[in-house]
Order: sequence, then structure tokens, then C-alpha cells
Amino acid sequence: MPRGRYSLHDPHDHTPLGEEHFHCAPGPSGWRYVSRTVSPSGRQTGTVDLALDELGRPIRLELHTADWQVRGAALDGVTWVRTDPSGMHADEGTARAHAFTGTSPAFLVATARLLRLTPASPATRVRLVAFTDPVLAPRDVDQSWALMNSQAHATDNGPLVVDEYQVSALDTGERHTVHIAGDVVLAAPGVELEDLDDPPSAFS
Repeated sequence: MPRGRYSLHDPHDHTPLGEEHFHCAPGPSGWRYVSRTVSPSGRQTGTVDLALDELGRPIRLELHTADWQVRGAALDGVTWVRTDPSGMHADEGTARAHAFTGTSPAFLVATARLLRLTPASPATRVRLVAFTDPVLAPRDVDQSWALMNSQAHATDNGPLVVDEYQVSALDTGERHTVHIAGDVVLAAPGVELEDLDDPPSAFS
């Protein structure tokens, strides 16, 4: 069960945004990721709980910030409820999208797992519902994913396969690179892996 810490920063001006402390693991029905985020001062700012089925679809998503929370799942596309902590102001939403995304590195692993690309695969378009911090407002985003390279690196625990993805935002044309090993993001815009207690888990 990988357990570690990501540092988060603004991908444009590199302003530190805090850290995400996480653990994740594959299981008989899919994969689960749980984390908490803290500000640069150490104050807890939110939590993430994401569970995927064996096909990579989100069967449960729970996001919390100080003032908002979201619960969602794949159902006729994706469905979610966004509410304040008191539950007095709840908004339901649905979209013809494949999955969710957001600032957590968990969503990069989830999208890669959903698409299951190979280096020979053409670039694949995917529609996602993004929840933006800190208010968790939903918006549709269209991306293109391509697996550019998959390379094994020797480690003390055996070969570590690192996948290099090129991710393009279809509305702006902006492109960036994401490196993923198993169920851990090694590097991505705004994300750096700082600590990892156990090797990444390999998906079957």
C-alpha cells in the first residue's frame, strides 16, 4: 500500500499551495485513494476519497474543503451532489462525462487507469467534470491523452515501469507531461512526489 506525500504548487508561477498526504491501494473490486491536503502553514484544507471499479470508473468520490463538499459517482455519465457543510444548500448535477478530475494527483492516476493506453494507441479524447478548489465548483473539461513512452527502471524492489503521458487541454491547446508509475504520480504540472514509503502498486 503506497503511502506518501505530494507537494503542490501553482503550475504557472510556482507559488506553494501546500501538501497532499495520501495512501492508496488496489483491491479485488478496483482501486482506492484517500488523502488530506494541508496549506503551507500546516492547516488542513481538505480531503479526498476516491474509489474506482476494475474498469477505472469512479464508483465513489468524496471531496471536502472548509466550506464545501462533493459526493459523486459514475451513473448515466457522472452524477454528483455539491453542498455546504450544513447540508442546507445542495445542488445536484449530472454530465455526459467519463469521470471526474481536480487538483489531486489521484485524478491523473484515475484517468490513466480508465483509458488504459499503450504506446501504440492513438491520442484519446476524454470528457471530465473538474471540481476546482476551494469552492469545488464543477465544470466540464475536454482533454486528449496519449501515452508517449513506457520505460522500466531498475530498483531494489525490481523493475519500476514509468509511463509518460502527454495531456492536452482541448479548449486552450495547452499541453503538459505527466509521469506515472503504477498508482503513483511521479511528476506533473503543479505536483511533485516528495516522499513514498512503499513502492507503487501495479495494476493487473
